[in-house]
This record gives sequence, C-alpha cells and structure tokens, in this order.
Amino acid sequence: MPKYSLTTPLGPNRAKLNGALSGARNKTMLTLIGNPRGNYSDDCRWPTNKKVLDLIIQKNVGPFKVSGLKPAVETLELIFADIRAHEPEIYAVLGTAGMLCCRYVRGSTTSISNHSWGTAIDLTLEGVLDKRGDERAQVGLLSIYKYFNAHSFFWGAAFPTEDAMHFEASEQLIRTWSAQGLFGDHPPPLSDEIFELGDRGPTVKELQELLNHKLGLDLDADGIFGPATRAAVMEFQREQGLPITGALLPAQLDRLAA
Repeated sequence: MPKYSLTTPLGPNRAKLNGALSGARNKTMLTLIGNPRGNYSDDCRWPTNKKVLDLIIQKNVGPFKVSGLKPAVETLELIFADIRAHEPEIYAVLGTAGMLCCRYVRGSTTSISNHSWGTAIDLTLEGVLDKRGDERAQVGLLSIYKYFNAHSFFWGAAFPTEDAMHFEASEQLIRTWSAQGLFGDHPPPLSDEIFELGDRGPTVKELQELLNHKLGLDLDADGIFGPATRAAVMEFQREQGLPITGALLPAQLDRLAA
C-alpha cells in the first residue's frame, strides 16, 4: 500500500516554506558558472560548453546515482545521509526522475531550468512522481524537505507553479560556492538588477501583480519573467521617464510599489 507517495494540500503559506532561501536566478547561474549550451528547448539535452562539462561528475549519492555539478552532487550526498539517519523508511523508497537536463523551465521559452547546470533534482517516492501544479505534495516530501533546506537547497513546492518533486541549490548556495572558488578563482561581479528576463519565483509573481495594478494590464501572474513581463516593465519605465531597459533596479521597484 502507498504510504509516503500519498499527497496532502500545501496550504496558503507554501511560498514561505524555504524561509530566507530563494531559487537561483538565471543571471546568477550564467554569470558565475557559465552557459551550459548554445540553445534550449523543452527536451533534455547534454551540456556542450566544456567549462561547464568540466564541473560535471557522476556519482552514487546514496539511494541512486546522479550526474550533476560537483558541489551539488557532493551536497546531495550529505542530504541523503541525513535522511537515511533520520527517515530510514522514506530513504528506502526514494528514487529520481533526473538531475542534469539542459532545457527550458516547463511552460517558458526564456527561463533556463536549473537542471541545465546539474544543480536541481526531481525525486520520486515509491516509484511515483509528485504531480506539478496541483498545490499538493507527497507526505514523504513534506517530511524530508527540511534536510534539503538545512543544506541550503530550495524546495520547488514554493514556486508560483507548485513543483514539489523538485529541489535545487539555492541562490545563496550558488553564491557561496562561487565565493569559495568552486567555479574558478576570480568570480565575475553580479550587477544589482533585481528583476530581468529569465527570472522566476514568488517575487516575480509579486512584480507582475504590481505591474497589473499600476498599469491596468492583464499580465499572467505566473512567476516567470518572460517577454510580456519585460514589455510591461519597459512600459512602466517609459511612463516614469526612466531608462527603458526591461530590467528593474531596486529603486525602480520601490517606485512601482509606491
């Protein structure tokens, strides 16, 4: 009988499940690690950028073998060791639907999935993959996400389109690895642009809702910063007499929210 793959509603506060952790931005990944390949689609493909490929390893992380970015794979080893020690029944029924997979985020043609760098993993329980976008999560995932958070992995249950099967190295963890020199000795600086094409997450959804309110638009508040959101940002910048860049700076966001 299924036990840990049964699902339960996540509730209205699911966006806060990860505390201060946030999903890693495309800008951060592209700047600090590099572009895995020259083109993307909805299909899984392998990286073609040698600098990224050199960071990829294949290893057994406990319940299964994965291919992914070296520090991400090594962190997963620690996470699964914690789960094995504290939740042995769940550990015994863990599986994976994949880690390294160069493609777009589902439903987007602008946002690159963090699977493309091998820093994200999709899990199964009792051979079952949690359904995306139904506002529910497998009870086993609810029991173990805290171990991922403890190692600065972000749980996709908090994405605007719920994705409870998905865990990824957070924005904070990627920046820490870069500061430690794991992607090279001289990490390039990150600009202070706060929102731009390719971003996604709860804060992007809030931005879309603000743009709709301020400009009287009908943007789909899906949490994905695509061409329509960029065009709305440019319209806001035009109306405010700001440089029309399509990327929003912190001070401009404050003006939008005023």
